[in-house]
Amino acid sequence: MEFMVCIKQVPDSMTIDINPETGSLIRESAGAKINPYDLSAIEAALQVREKTGGNIHALTMGPKQARFAIREALALEIDNGWIVTDKSFAGSDVLATAYTLSQAILNITEPDIIFCGKQSTDGDTAQVGPEIAELLGIPHASYVTEINHVDKDYIIVTCNMGTYKEVLRLSTPCLVCIEMEAYTPRISSLRNKISSQNKAINELSIGNLKDKDKDNYGYKGSPTKVRKIYVPKVKRESKIIDGDVDKIIDELIEKLNEWGCLNE
Repeated sequence: MEFMVCIKQVPDSMTIDINPETGSLIRESAGAKINPYDLSAIEAALQVREKTGGNIHALTMGPKQARFAIREALALEIDNGWIVTDKSFAGSDVLATAYTLSQAILNITEPDIIFCGKQSTDGDTAQVGPEIAELLGIPHASYVTEINHVDKDYIIVTCNMGTYKEVLRLSTPCLVCIEMEAYTPRISSLRNKISSQNKAINELSIGNLKDKDKDNYGYKGSPTKVRKIYVPKVKRESKIIDGDVDKIIDELIEKLNEWGCLNE
């Protein structure tokens, strides 16, 4: 069987800098890592391959430095690594990202199952996976916590819908979005890390895709636009009031009145 795992490189920090003029993230201000949800998707794909045999491709979209995420996936014994990168893809929203990845998948193989993390830690939209499936015209399931059965014709999965669990049967080809807690990612061995350095990473650009119209990608192909990203400025003031209880209460009431907290 053929499997595809879509992964994303995200900032390896909860705090990154923002360009005050453009409002864009300065990703170089933090390290980078594979999105934790995608590591669970990789583990799910590896466990399925152990049962069925087959070939796993890892695919990412991003700048050249996103190759490090693919290299990390190869160290986990993914068979083939792919990066789709082009200046035309800059500024992509979730739909343009999903469209680019779906076009890349059509160029690479016809996967029986596409694995995605439920969401990314930097975007948190949980939209890219389902949108890839819709663009490819295949069934999909989100919030997947367990893959119960796999064969060439269909899979059975369990989905955590919050207040209840749902068991779905999906005909192949299909796409599943894996919950982060569902599969504990394995740790790559030193031997695999070393051997992964010698594995080729395949690169695709817009010229390799079936649709070569630049207006369908990146900022131009994104129906949503980010007007501004900023860090809220929190201003807090503290004051210690000394004295007896009556004086403290009087001063506190005076301050609350000054701030308008006691107005009817």
